[in-house]
Amino acid sequence: MNAQNSAARTRIKICGLTRPEDVDAAVHAGVDAIGFVLYPPSARAVSLEKAASLARRLPPFVTPVLLFVNATLDHIQQAAQAVPGALLQFHGDESPQDCQVAASACARPYIKAARIPAQDTHSLDLVKFADSYNQAQAILLDTLVDGYGGGGKTFNWSHLPPSVSSHLVLSGGLTPANVTDGIVLVRSRGLSLAVDVSSGVELDGPSSKGLKDTHKILQFVQAVRAADERINA
Repeated sequence: MNAQNSAARTRIKICGLTRPEDVDAAVHAGVDAIGFVLYPPSARAVSLEKAASLARRLPPFVTPVLLFVNATLDHIQQAAQAVPGALLQFHGDESPQDCQVAASACARPYIKAARIPAQDTHSLDLVKFADSYNQAQAILLDTLVDGYGGGGKTFNWSHLPPSVSSHLVLSGGLTPANVTDGIVLVRSRGLSLAVDVSSGVELDGPSSKGLKDTHKILQFVQAVRAADERINA
């Protein structure tokens, strides 16, 4: 295990929030970042105006994150202007140049999603991918599904390369029940580790996308803290 990881605290982001009460519940639980989906085809998408309104509820040191999928530069700049201090998350087919141009234009850091096949993890060279996006603040590890994320499916964490020269964000099918195992398996593989959850803390039911469950949020945060205690013991 890398020395810098040995006593680290796993950062937590909850993504796909659409309601003020869910933002408040996440903040109360102690998360580090809140994600707003600005991709209209997503069931969890919010308008730019709604994202800005929800972001204004955040206290200092809780970071808003704006998720884009193959968005235009104009749209990205408008969103960054509407949500001061937001981190940019590129979750589509954006090239390293696309990401860097947008990040520079907005004067904001960005993270880039790597979409990892669930059954053939090795088909994506994560070391090469991370090197290509070496200006990213972190590489987000999500499961390749139809569409762009939010499928609630995991990939095989144990097949990730042992050493990636980037900060990593583990995503894709995380729940209060499995996030501890994910952290234990992935923590040492990058410069640091954060986790990102969406469907795993939502209400049950087919129409619950974007509607978070306060109890599941608390369970998720508690499971992450338990993993940290286990690793740092």
